[in-house]
Amino acid sequence: MKNAWLYCFLLLTVPFFGIGQDIHWSHVNRQPLYQNPGNTGLFVGDIRITANYKDQWRQVSVPFSTFAIAGDAKWKAKDLSGGLLLFYDQVGDGTFKTIELQGSVAKQLKLSSDSIHCLSVGLQFGMNHRQVNMNQFYFDNQFNGINFDPTLPSQETFANDARTNISAATGAVYSWNRSANEKLTAGIAGFNLNRPNQGFYGQKILRDRRLSVFAIYERPINADWSILPGFSFNLQGKYRELLLGGQGRYTLVNRLGTYRAVDGGIWFRSRDAIIVRAGVAIQNWSVALSYDTNISKLTPASNLRGGLELSAHYIITRFKPKNTIHRVCPDYI
Repeated sequence: MKNAWLYCFLLLTVPFFGIGQDIHWSHVNRQPLYQNPGNTGLFVGDIRITANYKDQWRQVSVPFSTFAIAGDAKWKAKDLSGGLLLFYDQVGDGTFKTIELQGSVAKQLKLSSDSIHCLSVGLQFGMNHRQVNMNQFYFDNQFNGINFDPTLPSQETFANDARTNISAATGAVYSWNRSANEKLTAGIAGFNLNRPNQGFYGQKILRDRRLSVFAIYERPINADWSILPGFSFNLQGKYRELLLGGQGRYTLVNRLGTYRAVDGGIWFRSRDAIIVRAGVAIQNWSVALSYDTNISKLTPASNLRGGLELSAHYIITRFKPKNTIHRVCPDYI
């Protein structure tokens, strides 16, 4: 118990010692490994596979596209879990690309003998690669005196157009499981703890550390309906992002091994967007779709259009045959 609280204290304080902005999602609770390394292995089942896709700002410029896929699994013998996250992001006229591969490991700790209170402590290490295509830009030397001529050389020399570095993160997630249908999950994490250099040229440009805090509460209203309010807050350098909202879930059927449910809700990103989301769950599958309506100062260019986001989860539960110690022979009359 003392060790559990020590882990929690260390992980709560480390992110605050930090001074480019990381990629963010509207489905904040549906990319668990990116949200917090402590989420690794926090699910009912044995293996979890998640995928996310976001397409935004088509009205403003070249579309910004982000894709992520992740998988995590449990090793129950030691209450350990491991996971792997890969995401790809491409933005702007210069097709600025970010490719990241992160590995996570987490340890689940019981804070009470009945497992109502649990803490998951996670670490994450991986590679970050960024690259820009300078041939996609326009330069003064390509103006021939009358108009722009892309066949003319730019006469610009760039020493480097890519950078690869290593990043590290840590996080803790607390779970309060009052019942199968009522629970609270909250976490805090620190990313870019080693402050990798993301500058392409001689000058060092250290990536700011990111502090991430989230909480989501699931509460049943009756046998069919549940509400799931929550929030997510990210602090990175001078950037702030606060999401508030929630959704309601209606269970269509949950008996005899058959499960179907639908959900819908609204989230609000402070000073930026209103997010409308809908989802469906069938057995071990769940899919969610959302759209960001832009309400920031960019609306003259965006015409209120933001981005479409899609996420999918699939959980694998291995069949575990019972250990038959003795066999009873039936009596035939």
